Amino acid sequence: MAHHASAKKRIRTSEKRRLRNKATISRIKTEMKKVLSAEKQEEAGQYLKTAVSVIDKAVSKGRLHKNNAARKKARLTKYVNSLAAKN
Repeated sequence: MAHHASAKKRIRTSEKRRLRNKATISRIKTEMKKVLSAEKQEEAGQYLKTAVSVIDKAVSKGRLHKNNAARKKARLTKYVNSLAAKN
């Protein structure tokens, strides 16, 4: 266990950040699953819009790297566009 005040504070702040990051990443995964489970393009398009918004917010707050976010958005967009080809 930590003995110095600064080390104790670091433990507290690390735990807060860990929980915040975990919540954000969980929300991103949920939104992505919604997009990927949609069968109609219109429905998937609406879910895509919210997913992209959540991903961009995570990047702006430093919880996700911009390239990681770009890759996630590209994959989701590619899936939604593939639904148009099926219909």
